[in-house]
Amino acid sequence: MHKFDEMYAQLPFIDSAVRPHYRNYLDWLKRQDPQTMRDRREEAEMIFRRVGITFAVYGDKDEDANSDVGGTERLIPFDLIPRIIPAHEWTDMQKGLVQRVTALNHFIHDVYHEQGILKAGIIPSEQVLHNAQYRPEMHGVDVPHKVYSQISGIDIVRAPDAQGNGEYYVLEDNLRVPSGVSYMLEDRKMMMRLFPELFSQHRIAPVAHYPDLLLETLRASSPSTTDDPTVVVLTPGMYNSAYFEHAFLAQQMGVELVEGQDLFVKDSFVYMRTTRGPKRVDVIYRRVDDDFLDPHVFRSTSTLGCAGLMDAYRAGHVNICNAVGTGIADDKSIYPYVPQMIEFYLGEKPILNNVPTFQCRKKEDLDYTLAHLNELVVKEVHGAGGYGMLVGPAATKAEIEEFRQVLLAKPEGYISQPTLSLSSCPTYVESGIAPRHIDLRPFVLSGKTVQMVPGGLTRVALKEGSLVVNSSQGGGTKDTWILEV
Repeated sequence: MHKFDEMYAQLPFIDSAVRPHYRNYLDWLKRQDPQTMRDRREEAEMIFRRVGITFAVYGDKDEDANSDVGGTERLIPFDLIPRIIPAHEWTDMQKGLVQRVTALNHFIHDVYHEQGILKAGIIPSEQVLHNAQYRPEMHGVDVPHKVYSQISGIDIVRAPDAQGNGEYYVLEDNLRVPSGVSYMLEDRKMMMRLFPELFSQHRIAPVAHYPDLLLETLRASSPSTTDDPTVVVLTPGMYNSAYFEHAFLAQQMGVELVEGQDLFVKDSFVYMRTTRGPKRVDVIYRRVDDDFLDPHVFRSTSTLGCAGLMDAYRAGHVNICNAVGTGIADDKSIYPYVPQMIEFYLGEKPILNNVPTFQCRKKEDLDYTLAHLNELVVKEVHGAGGYGMLVGPAATKAEIEEFRQVLLAKPEGYISQPTLSLSSCPTYVESGIAPRHIDLRPFVLSGKTVQMVPGGLTRVALKEGSLVVNSSQGGGTKDTWILEV
């Protein structure tokens, strides 16, 4: 299988084969004393721990105690070697991201209104209307600017083509409550703190203005009931795995962080309780799943949301970002149709490619998948975080046979894809510097326009040979540099 490394055109590492956009960095890295770099790694870990940048992992194995623990706080490992992308590659990727997210927003609006794409037979109606992520409560609800996913996290991987050149693919779309942007911002801050000289030697596009763009996007999504909208961040609370990020973004935007109990609805308007009395809320950046938002409409036992919220939403008195029901567009069973969505809604060819995908609900795709389980990656259509999946080449015969039975029992719940050889990037590991597989999650903001900061969150699979980069599966992160021309 061909391999592609971000820094080196040849593996194993050969200095003469370093890619042009990494040359200055590699010259600098070779001048660094190994002990100094070890000290910097320890300093970064100490600061991240002190600031509280942790990620809760549920049902994780505590390796020391060899027992299950119900929500351990883990530091996401941070790697000192950046992932560098040249300007021309980012320009092309950015165009592809704008195109894709625009089409996805068109699709969500269409699904909850005219359903033109279903009537045209491009996507089977039952795959949408009987999907667990479809919210009939959203049918006919109009949202500002017809934007449903204001914050989209699009996972991009690079894999070698037949000639060994790297090609970008979209692995999945995250449109519900995508997380990780706080790590993108904190990784950059850490690199600037530890290695300020690198930022005078390279022209690296900034990312620090993301909270300003986010607030601008959220304010622009406000209903037209006010000229000076009040924005809040709704969190499930401090026990949520991404609570650090919720608090961080509220603080960075200068808005209130609220829980469901801080909100109430009166006369179809939403208010938050404050020490000065009730204050009307216009935009809710929610980090709570649909099911828990309103106990009158969804899960009646939920204490995380606000009773009556959907009434205020349907009345057009508050906007929820991302919209209720966006999950229909990031479900893995809908993913194979995104290229057709782009052509249907925009009349354009997709700029960014999908990974070839087999839909196990189709008999011929299921037969192929069952015959090639040892070669494929099989994913649950509603799965996330690296759970509920089989990586065939890394699985034992027993695991493959066990998964075969799961697949036969519920084929419509799975898709399969070729095992891509994700690109690698040199990474600090216990043995020194070695290649590890990576992906990239740019964060795309959709308001009156579609915009993003250059780069995103690069996640790295720290286990040798592993293709699973998720933080919940022991992955780490890197700073992502987009070089300006």
